[in-house]
Amino acid sequence: MRLILDTNVVLDILFFADPRSAPLYDALLSRRSICFTDAPCFAELERVTTYPEFALDAAARTDLLQRYRCLASACEPVSGETFIIPTCRDPDDQKFLVLAARSQGDLLITRDKHLLKLSRHRRIPPPCPIVTPEIACRHPTLCN
Repeated sequence: MRLILDTNVVLDILFFADPRSAPLYDALLSRRSICFTDAPCFAELERVTTYPEFALDAAARTDLLQRYRCLASACEPVSGETFIIPTCRDPDDQKFLVLAARSQGDLLITRDKHLLKLSRHRRIPPPCPIVTPEIACRHPTLCN
């Protein structure tokens, strides 16, 4: 499966070791699934990992970012790309929808309420289903 993980889900997996997201991590490590990132999404992760509440020193931060680089495949923009996708109420989250369209993702996995609300958008459907990690982990192809 082709996955797009928002920043909070990446942190659930690699920083918090949240057991609810552990099956996602296992699916990525075993290569049953692949996740995608691009420069804007990775830059957000880089920025967020500097927040004082994470208390990551330079070595721990570098380690977390490197572990994500090993899990994720780059899917960078191509010149002139356009996608018909809904507009997220939070402009900072739009990049995940664009990445989902560009990578032809099967699932966008998030806990973000604005993104989850778009999963029910009627006029312009999202490029793929938008689900929480718990819902994603019920998917038979992903976590079994």
